[in-house]
Amino acid sequence: MTGLLGAALPAVPLVAGLLGLLLPPSSPKDPAVGGDAARRAAVGLGVAGAAGALLVAVLLLVRLGDPVETSTTWIDLGGLRVTLGVRLDGVAGLVAVAVAAVALAVQVYSVAYLRRGPHDDVEVDHRYPPYAAQISLFTAAMLLVVVSGDLILLLVGWEVMGLCSYLLIAHDRRLPEAPAAAMKAFLVTRVGDVGFLLGIALLGVSAGSFRIADVLAHDHATGTLTAACLLLLAGVAGKSAQFPLHTWLPDAMAGPTPISALIHAATMVAAGVYAVTRLYPLFTRAPVALVVLGVLASVTLLLGALAATAQDDLKRVLAWSTVSQLGYMTGALAVGAPAAALFHLLTHAAFKALLFLAAGAVIHAVGTTLLSRMGGLRRSMPVTFWGTLIGLGALAGVPPLSGFWSKDGVLAAAEAAALDGTGPAPAWVGWLVWLAGLLGVLLTAAYATRLLLRAFFGEPRLPLLHPHDPPAAMRWPVLLLAVPAALLGLAAFWPPFADRLRGTAVDVELVHLAPAVLLPLVLLLAGAGLAWAGWRRDPAADPARALGPLRPVFARAFRLDDLQHTLVVRPTTALARVTRTGDEVGVDGLVEGIGRGTATLGAGLAALHRAALPRATAAVLAGALLIGLAAALIGVSS
Repeated sequence: MTGLLGAALPAVPLVAGLLGLLLPPSSPKDPAVGGDAARRAAVGLGVAGAAGALLVAVLLLVRLGDPVETSTTWIDLGGLRVTLGVRLDGVAGLVAVAVAAVALAVQVYSVAYLRRGPHDDVEVDHRYPPYAAQISLFTAAMLLVVVSGDLILLLVGWEVMGLCSYLLIAHDRRLPEAPAAAMKAFLVTRVGDVGFLLGIALLGVSAGSFRIADVLAHDHATGTLTAACLLLLAGVAGKSAQFPLHTWLPDAMAGPTPISALIHAATMVAAGVYAVTRLYPLFTRAPVALVVLGVLASVTLLLGALAATAQDDLKRVLAWSTVSQLGYMTGALAVGAPAAALFHLLTHAAFKALLFLAAGAVIHAVGTTLLSRMGGLRRSMPVTFWGTLIGLGALAGVPPLSGFWSKDGVLAAAEAAALDGTGPAPAWVGWLVWLAGLLGVLLTAAYATRLLLRAFFGEPRLPLLHPHDPPAAMRWPVLLLAVPAALLGLAAFWPPFADRLRGTAVDVELVHLAPAVLLPLVLLLAGAGLAWAGWRRDPAADPARALGPLRPVFARAFRLDDLQHTLVVRPTTALARVTRTGDEVGVDGLVEGIGRGTATLGAGLAALHRAALPRATAAVLAGALLIGLAAALIGVSS
């Protein structure tokens, strides 16, 4: 029965998504024609698919005790087996509940957020049915990654997520930046996915099977295992926006805000972290891969936090915040604490989904994403204010909100790896992650406080607007997500939750109440105090002005995107241009030249033929005449 529930988990939203794609489209010229019925059906399918997935995930989590695995051979290629099956444990159940809950919140929220169509006077979005269907497919793909018992099946879900992200980021085609952002997300993540595919191939060929249990149990050669883990990390860097493949995530904010919540909280970015935890025993036997992961995590953590301090766009602040928080998760993996990484993944899913949906409510009310045009929203949008306050508090690690407990778990694990050498990687990796994490606490508190003050305090900078809290379909997801964002961290004290999250590592502590927790709290207060002091001196000015000449550098994220454009995009474009010119001038020119030469030769011969035709005709006639005269003379003489 448990295996059937595991198979049903991705199947429910998959069926809803496929049925949604079959809905008849409305007329783009007149979206009201057939649009209402299609929209209602799309809403019903989307919400039902997400709610059904959540129900199955909860039932699965309740039933799960010991790990369960079921599989059947799908393909056998000369002893190399590909299986269809599920691999279920407590971690899979918890992550599945988080994914399905966020997907349901996004589906309900989108009903009101995407109410208006492409014209202001039309109350129907004629592209809503494919939008809702793509969310269902996105959810199904992530749930397939969560429950998959085979690497090939995991890869299928992994790649379908990439396709769905492309379609959903580009949903609003009226925005000129949306198609470009979707293409960038697709291509950058594909770069990493090439490595991910090769890593899976190496492991499968080495083990003689792609079944995850077989791959984990096999005694791989050291070189093969190290190469495979490094290749897998390339895919993780793409999907989970790790340096240097992080550049797609901030640009993906061109998509609808509910999709930003889905990507940042439950699907794409969580997939890479989850995949590493799924295969973590392999990484502990390849310490070189963990060293690389630790370095990338530290760079990503600080890069995202520094970039977030100088953004004026509300959604981009949250996007860079996600990059930074993902650095905490991968840093925990690098120092040997997968349970801490998963704990932070779950709390991050709650408070980041809350923050994005609250940000959507703000954007819906004021019509802009720029913090410089907001202000004073606390009084007119109290529900959104309190939701944002809880989300930012959890993000910064304010006790007793959820982010405090999970982030402290990461810092405690890094501290132990640095001071006691308890991690599978060298101690200096622990030092790197620990120090980066502590500095990240200060920076996170600073940009979270700045965001709160700029958006909700001070005087309104658009006095002609009359913002208000969003309608019920947008308000209730914010209110409900505020509960786990505030309280989920306390679940670590509840043995059933903690035991499922720890898995077989029963000696791992999720909560660390020790004197060392005071240092992050001091840094949190310092970061928040610096932002508050800068705002207090001049509430109309941006506290980020204190960065001075560093502000534009941080705002452009150290111009790494420009560097990639210079080192990768321009040379690739130039090479493509040269190749195209060579093809058009060389290959096509040769073929077309032969054709033109043949045509010219034929034309010349035809001209000669036409010129000689009158003389030939006269000669034939003269010859015939002579023959006729000769015949006549011979006849007379005889």
